[in-house]
Amino acid sequence: MADRAARITDFLARAGWSGAKLAHLAGDASNRRYFRLTGGPGGQGAVLMDAPPERGEDVRPFIRIAHHLSSLGFSAPAILAEDSATGLLLLEDLGDALFARLLETAPELENSLYCGAIDVLAALHRAPPPESLAAYDAPLMTRLAALAFDWYRPGATGDPGDPGDRLKTRFCAVLEPLLAHHAAECDVLILRDYHAENLLWLPDRTGLARIGLLDFQDALAGHPAYDLVSLLQDARRDVPARLEEAMLARYITATGQDTDSFVTAYRLLGAQRNLRILGVFARLCLRDGKPRYLDLIPRVWAHLQDDLAHPVLAPLRPIPADALPAPTPSTLARLKDQCATIPAPR
Repeated sequence: MADRAARITDFLARAGWSGAKLAHLAGDASNRRYFRLTGGPGGQGAVLMDAPPERGEDVRPFIRIAHHLSSLGFSAPAILAEDSATGLLLLEDLGDALFARLLETAPELENSLYCGAIDVLAALHRAPPPESLAAYDAPLMTRLAALAFDWYRPGATGDPGDPGDRLKTRFCAVLEPLLAHHAAECDVLILRDYHAENLLWLPDRTGLARIGLLDFQDALAGHPAYDLVSLLQDARRDVPARLEEAMLARYITATGQDTDSFVTAYRLLGAQRNLRILGVFARLCLRDGKPRYLDLIPRVWAHLQDDLAHPVLAPLRPIPADALPAPTPSTLARLKDQCATIPAPR
């Protein structure tokens, strides 16, 4: 840690920010840390991203996507200084007006903020994704959805082997063809964490630039419904069903999508995403010692049940029902009791 602090000090000195004061900002589910800097050159502020390569982090995807978004006129943080080898970025500070935080005190803004977020997606999807961007295709989506069987199921049931392994194999054999048939398009940029805690309201800007974008380093080329699911089936805040329906319709109208096929893809990708999140949140507790994410699982589970009710998911529906226990208080307590007991990925 002392060595990391020295590297940060050296980076800030080389960038001309040696006199700035650092204050820790809330981190996320990764190994990245964020600091707010004040008292920089000319009294300006900034945000420091600390993403240690030795802990599996890589700032180059963030840099690439930030430049792409900015080139299209969207409000990604400007990159003020970078050291990719060390995993340090100095970023424009877009402020604290996160959708999630703003809506706690001004709920009357919900409709207008979500309309803005939908309009950003519609505009973003009219532009081709960056070249050579990896595809979020059916095989990859299936493997990630199966994290629910790798982490949530054994942690919740205490049964790490069969029948879980057989159920996982059966699950993958059903899900992948469904995704390949109904959600195979990989023709737009998907940011993958497009939700109320990564979107900022910037009222001093105009048009689409009033929506600030954060946390997009895991972006891929994928289906246009994916980020809508991320936004409207938010793991961290309740989005009213009427708003979900209205925003889905707004996107479909803006982009000329066929309603039935798009809604089918939306529900299928919703199931995929929510199953992946179940696995990731369980892993964050069991492996990484971050139990707070378990408190979000009941909301994720409710989203999953809504998605599984769609007719196209009928062949898949019985498998999670058989394999994955509902997140009752006792189930969540069992997971918390095992916090940080699994030292390595499975």
